[in-house]
Amino acid sequence: MDLDHARTVAVEAAEAAGDLLREGTRGTIGVRAKGVAGDVVTDLDLASEKLLLERILTAFPSHSVIAEESGLVGAAGGEWTWLVDPLDGTNNVAIGLPAYVVGVALCRDGLPVLGVVHDPVSGQTWSALRGRGATASSGARLAPPYAPSPHGPLLAWTQGYGVARDDARGSALKQAMERASRRVLQLWAPLLSWAMLARGDIDGIVGYRAEAVDLPAGALLAVEAGLDIRTLDGGPFEACMDAPAERRSFVAAHPRAIPGLLALLR
Repeated sequence: MDLDHARTVAVEAAEAAGDLLREGTRGTIGVRAKGVAGDVVTDLDLASEKLLLERILTAFPSHSVIAEESGLVGAAGGEWTWLVDPLDGTNNVAIGLPAYVVGVALCRDGLPVLGVVHDPVSGQTWSALRGRGATASSGARLAPPYAPSPHGPLLAWTQGYGVARDDARGSALKQAMERASRRVLQLWAPLLSWAMLARGDIDGIVGYRAEAVDLPAGALLAVEAGLDIRTLDGGPFEACMDAPAERRSFVAAHPRAIPGLLALLR
């Protein structure tokens, strides 16, 4: 498997999907309900996903794909599986907020080896290969420094759609973050938060039962940028694509910031 070729395919596909989304947001967007938890899907989600599936499966016809809207395409349990989030930030797009990205990951035996995040608004793309670092569109390596603020950390929060409004642990975590941080961002676009963390724009991310489709790409981008991800009790965290929801809670930050964040959440 040529991972450099896979990255080229993923980057070009994500950027083509980004062009489609950016153009589509200039006109009327068809929005309809998705599920019973208040989520939505747009015509742009479906068009972007169709483009991504065609690009990926044309290049790698023997691989499987798990896409946000289509679910599993191909046989389950194979060595190589792609994860596709065609529009991370659909709720933002639906209300006219330009905060959304395209995410693509390639997993081998469940673990991410390639991650790509493309921001159609800025035109920037960030990608990572396992063990080979993370880079921006310019080719510059992502390696944010440890730069603590005397006013507390700037954190992002993400949670899965299945988390109930009255979930006691989720509420307690958010309250702890609000008390001890400078600001808590809830962007409705987890992959955008991961890109911000890998660039050094924010200090950390706390995830609670996060969604499985976008987690591997974002987590790989952060790890390859030199950041650390831990479970909420401080143990090692692995962004396995088939991990159950209870194993998709985490703290991500610079390694030197992790102990303080874990203490904050306790």
